[in-house]
Amino acid sequence: MKKHNFSAGPCILPQDVFQKASEAILNFNNLDLSLIEISHRSKDFIAVMEQAQQLALEHLGLEGKGYKILFLQGGASMQFINVPFNLMKNKAGYLNTGTWASKAIKEAKFVGEVVELASSKDSNFNYIPKGYDVPTDLDYIHFTTNNTIFGTQVKEFPEANCPLVCDMSSDIFSRQMDFSKFDIIYAGAQKNMGPAGATLVAVKESVLGKTDRAIPSMLDYRVHAEKDSMFNTPPVFAVYVSMLTLQWLKDLGGVAAIEKKNQAKAELLYNEIDRNPLFKGFAVKEDRSSMNATFNLVDQAHKDSFDALAKEAGLNGINGHRSVGGYRASLYNALPIESVQALVDAMQELERKA
Repeated sequence: MKKHNFSAGPCILPQDVFQKASEAILNFNNLDLSLIEISHRSKDFIAVMEQAQQLALEHLGLEGKGYKILFLQGGASMQFINVPFNLMKNKAGYLNTGTWASKAIKEAKFVGEVVELASSKDSNFNYIPKGYDVPTDLDYIHFTTNNTIFGTQVKEFPEANCPLVCDMSSDIFSRQMDFSKFDIIYAGAQKNMGPAGATLVAVKESVLGKTDRAIPSMLDYRVHAEKDSMFNTPPVFAVYVSMLTLQWLKDLGGVAAIEKKNQAKAELLYNEIDRNPLFKGFAVKEDRSSMNATFNLVDQAHKDSFDALAKEAGLNGINGHRSVGGYRASLYNALPIESVQALVDAMQELERKA
């Protein structure tokens, strides 16, 4: 039976990408060697790294704008400390919109003063704070654009006279934005780009080297930029699969094309959540994520019945995070709308049987 993969991450990737990646594991570029056993400094892998970097620049619209694409390790969690090490002189502002933003705040406090611009913790992070003041003496402002656990997404960003930093781990390459507004963008690969193990960082080189701080080599963006992400052995398989996924996205028509598909998927599911009397959405409507839809049963007495219907329909990974409970459907780029329809059908079947 077909599985419909709604996992929040590591998550669904295109089937074409899996096929090409599996072939490269056995015989890469007709070398009679595996991708994962050749030198990362060979011309074959350097070509992979360069193509992945170029495709990322293209999709973000950052070509020729002074940005460097890095493929690093340690996940987005490593960037929680990398960012303040590289940018913070005295203090930085953070918008607290959920678990990952809270973790980023915790790490930044090891480096300097953190100003929490606003928080939605008072309502278990089911909305995005708005109308908050932005101090003029910040070294940078940090946002988590999409909150995977709570199903919220930042739609607008304030004007500021300092660099803007964004953790885009769970919505990068899913919607169009003016990415040049941001001075650092980082994202774990395991949502919309590739397998776990690689972290993409797009950094505007002009914002670096301003802190007078001695930075350990592995935390210094300038070191990684100078070495083209080859300061240490990169996660070759994760970079290769990311390259394949970015090429798949380009072949589809890029971010503009995938945004339309993502909007259609989100609209289909949210319309059913709002229509069906047995379900209710968790996030406030204006802040709902197009990547992670969170919802609950109105009456938990229906849980066993719905879980059985979901299993019968082959719906995988829809259980909500323990912080929210209920259900979460992750609608990442590679998820087909047919999978969303299968979830909607199960919700409607529960309504008929109730």
